[in-house]
Amino acid sequence: MKLWDKGYSIDTAIENFTIGKDKELDLLLATHDILGNIAHVIMLEHVGLLSKEDLDALLPALRTLYKEAEAGNFVIEDGIEDIHSQVELLLTRQLGEVGKKVHTGRSRNDQVLVDLKLFTRAEIEKTMRLVERLFDVLQARSEETKALLMPGYTHLQVAMPSSFGLWLGAYAEALTDDMRLLVAAFEQANLNPLGSAAGYGSSAPLNRNMTTQLLGFYDLDYNAIYAQMNRGRMERTVAFAYSSVAETIGRLAMDCCMFNSQNFGFIKLPDTMTTGSSIMPHKKNPDVFELIRAHANRICALPDTIRHITTNLPVGYFRDMQLLKEVYFPLFDEMNSLLEITTYAIENMQMKADVMSNPLYMPAFSVEEVNRRVEQGVAFRDAYRQVADEITQGTFRHEATVEETLSHYTHEGSIGNLCNNEIKTKMDVITKNIHLEIIHQSIIDLLSKK
Repeated sequence: MKLWDKGYSIDTAIENFTIGKDKELDLLLATHDILGNIAHVIMLEHVGLLSKEDLDALLPALRTLYKEAEAGNFVIEDGIEDIHSQVELLLTRQLGEVGKKVHTGRSRNDQVLVDLKLFTRAEIEKTMRLVERLFDVLQARSEETKALLMPGYTHLQVAMPSSFGLWLGAYAEALTDDMRLLVAAFEQANLNPLGSAAGYGSSAPLNRNMTTQLLGFYDLDYNAIYAQMNRGRMERTVAFAYSSVAETIGRLAMDCCMFNSQNFGFIKLPDTMTTGSSIMPHKKNPDVFELIRAHANRICALPDTIRHITTNLPVGYFRDMQLLKEVYFPLFDEMNSLLEITTYAIENMQMKADVMSNPLYMPAFSVEEVNRRVEQGVAFRDAYRQVADEITQGTFRHEATVEETLSHYTHEGSIGNLCNNEIKTKMDVITKNIHLEIIHQSIIDLLSKK
């Protein structure tokens, strides 16, 4: 069955090539396509294009299909192009002529657009929850280790005193900026394209505001042409937001690979979370962090992949966009898996307590010593030169307890004042205004109300 069937058969080789992986990937859209159908038929009845009897027949049938799809029992049959065709076929088999009415006022273009928006909206919500979980773990471990000093680096040279708390807290705060981008991507996905048809609207008396409310969308993609142009654009925006999260995770993983090596020895994974070598008996490799880094780098490349598919397409729909699904859909599982394993690894990672006792890191306290002499009345540039000379001569010493060192760092965001509570407040403010409860209630209503 093809929604565009005109009574002739298409060449099999052409058909197989143009369908591509749509049938396989469209199963991920099944529940969302059915929700779109439910909202659409309710609206069609409201504007007089379906009878009350039609609606009373369609709603139970669609809700049954939704339960089957949610349970993973929905299939797209041989010879059926996509999810939209399969749903319409099943309704027509069960209800006869009534099933043939559900496509009124729609094109597959706006059907797939609304499916993608609903799918993306749901997937971003899952990712946001996992980002928040990683954020909480980073903050908890930051508080736990705020008095464990480690050297800070610039140019991979020992620089100044840092702490495990400051290091982990930095990645927690990085996730707040990543969350801003996820919220922006969510807001772009939360706009209703349904009713734009093939990109030029419909002469049917549709009520697009009604379907917007029914599906829990925040607002409309109003202009019918722009609603279609948003395909590819939304995916690229989402991919960019996800690449930002991936960059944060990948950079953290690189730190962990480096700090886990014998040359640093700052952190240690439990033996059960490492892998070995087939030839070197001593090896305990941090493969988990290496693979996190590689997956993160692959995600970082996705915005460019999407751009290369869609750049310079003229106005209107083109089949090029079908390929977006193949690179876009795997993004969510890959990112969510990364977030889960990163959170698990950080929860179980051990930090060395006496890193700064190594004389190798004594120069990290040079600024402290300069400032101590300045407080005693020595001009800064003179104190700087004195300490530099002592380091060159190998006579530099700076004796201070951890508590004394931390007490000298009082400004916001320093090792003595991490501001984790303020960073948590920042995260809460970013996430509080997306009103997920409205979306959740709209889905409940579509699946239950008459």
